[in-house]
Amino acid sequence: MDERTREYLRGRFADYYRAAEISPPPAANEREWGHIPWTPGSGTTMVRHQSQLDLGDIGGFLTRTAPRHVYFSAARYDDPGASTMGAKGWRGADLIFDLDADHLPGVDPAETSYKEMLAACKDALRRLLSFLEADFGFTDLEIVFSGGRGYHVHARADSIQSLDSDARGEIVDYVRGRGLDTDGLIRVAAEGGATQRLLRTEGGWGRRVHDALRTMTAELRELPAADALDRLTSFEGIGEGRAETILGALEANPQAIERGNMEAGGPGIRLLADALADRVVEEHAAPIDEPVTTDTHRLIRLPGSLHGGSGLVVTPIDRAALDSFEPLVDAVPDRFTNQQISIEIETAQEVALGGDTIKLDAGVHSVPEHVGVFLMTRGDAAKAPA
Repeated sequence: MDERTREYLRGRFADYYRAAEISPPPAANEREWGHIPWTPGSGTTMVRHQSQLDLGDIGGFLTRTAPRHVYFSAARYDDPGASTMGAKGWRGADLIFDLDADHLPGVDPAETSYKEMLAACKDALRRLLSFLEADFGFTDLEIVFSGGRGYHVHARADSIQSLDSDARGEIVDYVRGRGLDTDGLIRVAAEGGATQRLLRTEGGWGRRVHDALRTMTAELRELPAADALDRLTSFEGIGEGRAETILGALEANPQAIERGNMEAGGPGIRLLADALADRVVEEHAAPIDEPVTTDTHRLIRLPGSLHGGSGLVVTPIDRAALDSFEPLVDAVPDRFTNQQISIEIETAQEVALGGDTIKLDAGVHSVPEHVGVFLMTRGDAAKAPA
């Protein structure tokens, strides 16, 4: 990034912070703070091990320094400004979940547009929230668009503050469906003097597998017999004989499937549930970034700040407004929408931002400022003389 571009962006970031109202996180004075300034050259330098006492008023600090990126720690400390982690005195840490479109299964950044990547990441966010709210019972989650390629979710319940990395890793395993074993989803119930092995249908992965089983059995009952047999034998471990037994059980005792009875029709239903469990994991797991969640000292982006790789706002999202949130519209800073600027690009670009799609050939162009800032922060454009 050349000096003209760097100084322009630094100045405009300062203008943004001068007018922005940014709320610090809870217990801001107990957290470590870090930032990346607009340094010359292609590299970046993280300035960290700072406390709020070192920074002073957060709004004033951001206006004075106009950093490229701003972070605070998930952890709370006795002495957050200490120069080593061991000297800080760890008190506890929020539970942070990070979804990054670059890491989503089936998403190839080279073949997928930025808009499509963010849409896929929003779908993954919905799956994550299903686990956090329905399975873990978390409330008052803070949901944040990262300003880049994904979303962050902050959980701050008192009950999770003292969890170590291993315990947080178990939460990661659960949310990702890693090592899911159908045996763990089955309970033994006594009924009429006999015992039955039933899926745990009241919630969690058991409910998800049971929902898939019910959907599959409903589809099988609608198919001609030959097609239903073909469908069942496509699952590993289910031959024609077992498939016929399963279909017989569905016909004779559909109520057993509704109850999640794994013994209806012999072992075939259990084999079908095992096969469906793999598909359920593929469809429902949330591919969160494990190191972010397990790191009890992690620095995370400050909501309300600007992302130095996009010029977009790190945007808090009200839970009720999640479905209507459009990151490439709602995260565009109003400060950057009122003027045209001149930029120079070396290769053709297509930018979908602010509700419009702009196509640019190589050369010098006058563009809406938010488009220019977006391209310059990504390294795809340079500031041209006015």
